[in-house]
Amino acid sequence: MVLNTTEEELCRIATEANKEKHYIGVRKRPWGKYAAEIRDSTRNGTRVWLGTFNSAEEAALAYDQAAFAMRGASAPMNFSIEEVKESLRNMNYRCKDGSSPAETIKETHRTRNSSKRRRKEISEGEDVLVLEDLGSDLLEELLSES
Repeated sequence: MVLNTTEEELCRIATEANKEKHYIGVRKRPWGKYAAEIRDSTRNGTRVWLGTFNSAEEAALAYDQAAFAMRGASAPMNFSIEEVKESLRNMNYRCKDGSSPAETIKETHRTRNSSKRRRKEISEGEDVLVLEDLGSDLLEELLSES
């Protein structure tokens, strides 16, 4: 079968569209999210799960942050050193003495994602009941009337 140029071009474009960029330390989950993990040499090469992210780029950045924190500038990374350093500065990264840098990154992402999720849930218009403390005198009065 002979394809003309436009058909060949369409096939090439379709093939390229199906190809996704692959990042170090990132796997795509069946439901469409992306997981990031890294091996931690301070824990005998154990895999440390860094989190689940909405995009491959977010997961790759989490991997790069952990890799840079653990191995420095010589670590193979997905993004430039400048981007990784800037992202660590923006998240106020500090590793505690004696702790694993990968675990610290993981905890930081977990904290950031849970606070984002909470803000999103509140902003989506869920009903919120606000209780006000009216003091013990009112409570005593109500209890004495019943």
